[in-house]
Amino acid sequence: MFLYNFVIYLYSISVKIASISKTKAKQWVNGRKNWQQNLTVKINKLNSAKIIWVHCASYGEFEQGRPLLESIKKNYSSYKIVLTFFSPSGYEAFKNWQGADIICYLPLDTKSNANKFLNTITPQLTIFIKYEFWLNYLKALKQKNIPTYMVSAVFKPHHLFFKWYGGSFKKSLSTFTKLFIQDENSGNLLKKINVLNYEICGDTRFDRVIEIKQNFSPLPYFEKFCNSHHVFIAGSTYFGDEELIISAYKKLNNTQLKLIIVPHDIDKKNINRLTELLTINELSFSIYSKSVKPINSNILIIDVIGLLNKIYHYASVTYIGGGFNGGLHNTLEPAVYLKPILFYGNDFSKINEAVDLLNLNVAKNCITSTELKNELEDLLTNTLRLQNIEKELKLYFEKNGGSTQKIINSLNLK
Repeated sequence: MFLYNFVIYLYSISVKIASISKTKAKQWVNGRKNWQQNLTVKINKLNSAKIIWVHCASYGEFEQGRPLLESIKKNYSSYKIVLTFFSPSGYEAFKNWQGADIICYLPLDTKSNANKFLNTITPQLTIFIKYEFWLNYLKALKQKNIPTYMVSAVFKPHHLFFKWYGGSFKKSLSTFTKLFIQDENSGNLLKKINVLNYEICGDTRFDRVIEIKQNFSPLPYFEKFCNSHHVFIAGSTYFGDEELIISAYKKLNNTQLKLIIVPHDIDKKNINRLTELLTINELSFSIYSKSVKPINSNILIIDVIGLLNKIYHYASVTYIGGGFNGGLHNTLEPAVYLKPILFYGNDFSKINEAVDLLNLNVAKNCITSTELKNELEDLLTNTLRLQNIEKELKLYFEKNGGSTQKIINSLNLK
C-alpha cells in the first residue's frame, strides 16, 4: 500500500501542475476543491435518506451503468443515489443528469479522503462500474461493513490481479460483496487466484444501447442531410482514423455517399485539424454547430456531444475509432441498429464485443485505406451480406440483453 499511496500522491502533484495549462486537468482540480463542505450541504438536504453510492470513471462507464441507475431510481424510490466521477469528461457531460440525487467528483483516493467521504454520505451499499479499483476506498468500505459491488467487470490475463507484483489489487477483490462479471473467461481467471465472489451477469451496455434504440425519435437535421443516400458514419475518431477514412472515401469516389465524422475530441483545435485535413484533400464539408440546416455537402463534421448513439440509426456502414490509440470505442452503439462495422487495429483480444463481432462476420478490421475502400464498396452493394449481418446482430442482442435485471435481482434491494 505504501507504493500505491506514493503513486497516488505523485499523480495528484502531476495533475496540479498540468492544470496550469490543460483544461481537463484544471477541471479535475477545481471540481474537488472544498469537496467535503459542498458534499455535506447536499447530503443534509436528503434528510437522512438511504444512500446508494455509484461510481463511474468517466463517460463510457456511466453509459454502461446507466440502465442500473435508472432501474434503481424507478423501482426503489426510497433510496437516494450519489453518483461520482473520476474524470471531467464524465462529470461535465452528466453533472445535471436528473437520474441521481447528488453528482460530484470522487475525491482523490487517500485513506483520509476515503474515510471522510464515506462518513459524509454513509451509503447503504456501493456500486463501482467496470474498472474502478481504488484501494483506500475499498479498504474503508470493507472496514465499515458496507456492501460493495462491481458491475459489468471483465478480467483479462494482462491485468494486475494476475501478476506477481499485483498483490494489493488481488487482495482488493475480496473486499467486494460480489463481482458481477461479463463472461466465463473472467470467472475462470478469478478461480485461478481463488476469488469466488462473482456472478456471471453479462454486460449492462447491451441494455443501454437497446434502450437508446427503442427510444429513438427521428432527427430532422439528419433526415434532411442523409435523405435517401447511403451514409458512412465514422464515430469516436482520432487523427489516424480520420486519415484512413478520408483516404478511403476519396478512393471510392462515390459522389452519392454521405460521410459523417464524429471526432472523439471536439475542442476547437481538433476540429480545426480535421477541417484542414479535409481541405488539403480538396473535400467540401459542413460543420454541424455552424449549419442551421444541412448545406449542399456530402461530408458533415459533428462537433457536439451526445448525438453519436442516435445518428447511427441513419448509417449504411459504420466505422469505430480508437484503434490507432490502443482503445477501440463502443461498437455496440452502431451494432444495435444492425449496421456493419469497420475499424482499424491489430489486437482486439482485450475487447469482448469486438472479438464477438469479428467472429460473427458483422465487423471487419481494415489496416489500409484500400482495404477500407473495398469493404465499403462491397457493403454498399452486397445485399445478401447485409441481410446476414442484420440476422446475426439481431440474434446477438437477443442473447445478451437482460443483464440489468439479473443484477437488480441479486442486489435484493428492499
